[in-house]
Amino acid sequence: MKSIEDGFPSAEDGNDVANECNLFDPLENDKQNDKQPSWPKLKEMEIQRRKILKEVEMPIWKIMMKRSGTCLGALVVDWLIWVTMIIYIAIRVHARVPDSKPVIGEILDGTDISIIGGFLSFFLVLFVNQTNTRFLEMYGFSKACSGRIQDIAGLASTMLPIEDARTLIRHMNAAQIAGYVGVSHTYTKRHFFDHFNEEHHLLTSKEMAEIHNYDMDSGSGTMKELVTWCQRDVGRNKKAGYIDSYEANELHSRIVSFRASMDGIYDFCDQPPHFFYVHFLCLLSVCYLPLFAIHNAYSVGWGDVNWGADILNGIIVMLQCIFVVGLRLLGQRMVDPYGADMEDLSVVTYVETTLEICATIVGVPSS
Repeated sequence: MKSIEDGFPSAEDGNDVANECNLFDPLENDKQNDKQPSWPKLKEMEIQRRKILKEVEMPIWKIMMKRSGTCLGALVVDWLIWVTMIIYIAIRVHARVPDSKPVIGEILDGTDISIIGGFLSFFLVLFVNQTNTRFLEMYGFSKACSGRIQDIAGLASTMLPIEDARTLIRHMNAAQIAGYVGVSHTYTKRHFFDHFNEEHHLLTSKEMAEIHNYDMDSGSGTMKELVTWCQRDVGRNKKAGYIDSYEANELHSRIVSFRASMDGIYDFCDQPPHFFYVHFLCLLSVCYLPLFAIHNAYSVGWGDVNWGADILNGIIVMLQCIFVVGLRLLGQRMVDPYGADMEDLSVVTYVETTLEICATIVGVPSS
């Protein structure tokens, strides 16, 4: 396969990008800190993500043996599960004392908390369905961004002089990477954009100076500016007579479509699910699970009860905790597909694949 460098030879001053980029970091990227993943960490996460995507096809016994990418890590540290189980165990330990059954136990015998559980289950499933739909739509926007860049690479390589085509494609790829930087604190200018810029010579030192005033890590300003550059690239080639109005409109439509897809990502990230809804689910869970544990603990019986009944009901309480807490955590994990979770989208792969395909298109020798 062609290397990216073969498809994207350095523009003027391009070899100095690695040394120049950091000079234009505002205040040495003071927003970067140890919590933001470095490039090696991002690459390691990407490898794990791509591996996990293939593991859904494994048989059940292999899936149950896995730890990375599963719900176990998040469930173990959720305090609500432990509080619920402690309540159940404490009541069952007290139940071994040879006293008469407390009055509260007789009251609970006449109650039915399954109605609350049914309502909670409905809202939890609805929440997960909404966040899953949101997740898939954002995935579609990411793939659309990559697709439009490939469209532009194909059109530009056949319509424009080779150097002008490479310039347009460099700017489009830089816009995509800058867009991901602005939308997520995981992908930063220092550890993400600068890496690709140094490796593939996307922007020259002069071009980096022109976007110096934009804070790439905190918004879409840089991406929008680079998209404008792409439109100007097309306009200059039209004025130069290399393309006609129809061909220019074809390129402009792809550029605008790319910007619309990237804007769609920003729109979703700007408006996550309502906090009121998430708080409502958390409130119901906090009220329901301890009540479920108390109800089950007293329903087992009082005094000399078979230990098997204690264990069986304890397992039922644990499974209910896993169901309620697990669904809530699943929904919350899918709210931001551009974070550092193993379940998030493979942004590094999308960028690298786009760069490779563009390099292949531009690097094809003319007949």
